[in-house]
Amino acid sequence: MPLNQFVRDPAADQLLHYAAEHQAFMAPGSDLRGGRVGGLLKVKRLLLGKGKKSITTQSGNPVGYKDASLTVGYHGPTLLQDVMLLDDLSHFTKERNPERVVHAKGAGAFGYFEVTHDITQYTAAKPFAEIGKRTPIAMRFSTVAGERGYPDTVRDVRGFAIKFYTEDGIWDIVGNNTPVFFVKDAAVFSSFIHVMKRSVFLPGNVWIDSECFRNPVTNLRPDYDMFWDFCSLRTETTHQTLITFSDRGVPRSYRHMHGYGSHTYGFVNNEGKFNWVKYHFVTNQGIKNIKSQEAQQLAGQDPDYHARDLYNAIARGDFPSWDFYIQIMTPEQAAKSPYDPFDLSKVWLHADYPLIPVGRIVLNKNPSNYYAEIEQIAMDVAHLIPGIEVSPDRMLQARMFAYRDTHQYRLGPNYSQLPVNSAYKVSNYNRDGYGTVNSQGGAPNYHPNSFQGPENDERAQALSPSIPLHGEAKRIDSGNDDNFTQARLLYQSVLKEDEKARLVENLVDWLKRATLPIQKRAIATMFDPVDKSLGSRLRQALHLDEQFHIEF
Repeated sequence: MPLNQFVRDPAADQLLHYAAEHQAFMAPGSDLRGGRVGGLLKVKRLLLGKGKKSITTQSGNPVGYKDASLTVGYHGPTLLQDVMLLDDLSHFTKERNPERVVHAKGAGAFGYFEVTHDITQYTAAKPFAEIGKRTPIAMRFSTVAGERGYPDTVRDVRGFAIKFYTEDGIWDIVGNNTPVFFVKDAAVFSSFIHVMKRSVFLPGNVWIDSECFRNPVTNLRPDYDMFWDFCSLRTETTHQTLITFSDRGVPRSYRHMHGYGSHTYGFVNNEGKFNWVKYHFVTNQGIKNIKSQEAQQLAGQDPDYHARDLYNAIARGDFPSWDFYIQIMTPEQAAKSPYDPFDLSKVWLHADYPLIPVGRIVLNKNPSNYYAEIEQIAMDVAHLIPGIEVSPDRMLQARMFAYRDTHQYRLGPNYSQLPVNSAYKVSNYNRDGYGTVNSQGGAPNYHPNSFQGPENDERAQALSPSIPLHGEAKRIDSGNDDNFTQARLLYQSVLKEDEKARLVENLVDWLKRATLPIQKRAIATMFDPVDKSLGSRLRQALHLDEQFHIEF
């Protein structure tokens, strides 16, 4: 279509809206409120009037002229005294912090959580205190494996993370759009992520991870041998693999997918009664997915497809929402469960543990600055409030260290003081460090003290349950604990025939790129145990003999 007929959207018009909101800096008589301005060039012309903001250095010093260096004559050297140039370049070379080692590419927004059903019988956590109560939230959606510039429509798990700004501080649910994950023990997590990402050698013998499925020698994407080799040797990956290669491996948008806390947590009520809990977020926009061919096309046409969709939906008032549900399991039920209730590769069956409605989350505000509010947002599974506890889930236990550690590496030791991460009130004995904003004035910096420093919280102490533990301290590899019952249930009872056909097609598209022995092993160790017909369909599509002997 002709350029002047190109349909613009709210994301494309962001600068127009900014100019409209800052008309005090426009030429007298200019107005953007009466209708859409015909392009950014017209906006520039409107911004040439009196009263404009002055350019300044980082220290607020006015800059007389921005667009030329200070030189000796036309062809002379640039002078070291050009402090405006030095200020600009020295900041430019440091304006990007290291990206997240996982979930690097993402988008986010702000909104609220509202209680619609009473669950105070299960938890004393303040966000659930009464029906109708609202708690401000921030959310970040992401892909897992890709780098910051990666396309949104790749086949991958999506991050689904929520930050609640509560009276008892920050509470984070750092989950995904699937209820399970590939691995369940952090001892193998880094190896799995190495399979999913490439290693890049930097000066100074520093290695960083970037992009997914890249060989550490060739740096080419993808290396299917690495992925299928690992998965076929750690068959706990089977359940998540089936989900990832199903239709839900590429959602239509962040708005059209469910969310899950994935891990098991603990709830404690005001009487001290304890239960185990899982979180579910059911989209009110309906589940919609993208088929592989369209996803590949969108990856080239609009790498930021999901981020753009989220921004535009909120900008036009189409606020996405999810209904919040929980599953409850008593300690007695957990002790008798036929499967490990803390196993991240498994779900709690809804027939046994039905969904209990809690409330809804709504996103109604876009970020005012992506870097400040989304790139710097620091989600952490260790951010818990009284009434909510952790579980023996091995991955959860490890994440409680890893997230804090990575935020300190990426954002500095005082990342929690950044506005998007800050709690309503903070009083403790931590002081100073890089990037300090609030050092708590003259309050004492040691405990105990006699000078009105903060003291232990009696309510938090009362809501801290005593959990009996028993067993021997030793390394127990749980990687082979019934990896196929729930995967079989998914394939045989949940997926429809057309969905099974697309699952096979997607699996074949990746398996065919691996070496023959790894193809055969993956089918034999991962997919035959799920359903013999699935293994047969894969062999037939890959033109493999039904009978073979694995030698590898």
